[in-house]
Amino acid sequence: MTRLLERRVSAPSEERAEEIARLGPWFHNLHLPDGAQTAPGHALGDFPAFKWEAIASHIPQDLTGWTALDVGCNSGFYSFELAQRGAYVTGIDVEPLFLKQAEWAAGEFELRHRVEFRQMQIYDLAQITESYDLVIFMGVFYHLRYPLLGLDLVAEHVRRLMVFQTLTMPGTEVFDGTDVDRDIDDRKAFTEAGWPKMAFIEHAFSGDPTNWWAPNHAAVEAMLRSSGMRITGKPAHEIYLCEPDHDRVAWPQGRGRAELLSATGRDWGV
Repeated sequence: MTRLLERRVSAPSEERAEEIARLGPWFHNLHLPDGAQTAPGHALGDFPAFKWEAIASHIPQDLTGWTALDVGCNSGFYSFELAQRGAYVTGIDVEPLFLKQAEWAAGEFELRHRVEFRQMQIYDLAQITESYDLVIFMGVFYHLRYPLLGLDLVAEHVRRLMVFQTLTMPGTEVFDGTDVDRDIDDRKAFTEAGWPKMAFIEHAFSGDPTNWWAPNHAAVEAMLRSSGMRITGKPAHEIYLCEPDHDRVAWPQGRGRAELLSATGRDWGV
């Protein structure tokens, strides 16, 4: 059977091009089954296809029986790739335009029976009980005003695998000794290369006022662990593979549980 998402190149008719343009502007360049593309002139290139190529081999080829969550799904590129492998996918986003594009594209790919799109904030995950075998959490973290809360909430819903990606600061150093309980005046280590830290962007970065944060590599690793995840791989720059760490009680599920429940307005029994 020919893959529905096979990369084919053809010049769409003027009518077809106008149909796609009416749904724009597009941020995902979807390669449609008839060879048309939604954003062939994307400033980042063939986006996000080149991101997918970095992680595709790290996700099971057969996702039959799996459920997946695509956080910040945009127009559905990752959702469709996972659905093509057999997963039942829920995509969430806050932008109505992107969700309209995703619903339209689901029909183009004949995948409406495997994908569902919901208009949701990431923090709305606090109000749902579903968990998912696979979570795609790419290109969202650094847009969050409350990033660690968002990460804690996403981590709660991961059963098997999470693919995480974020904008980062330069450098891959990791400071050895962050687990040392230091005296209140012993702060010099905080300035050392590889100490977990995040740059805060008050105004805008790359023309986007919602680009709030750029953690360094050490901070990404530390925050993922703190949220209850075990890092299993790093297939590409700024991309991390994670699974739930069942050998330890994460802060949001243990001593920090009351704070998380209060922050999300949930009952103690949740």
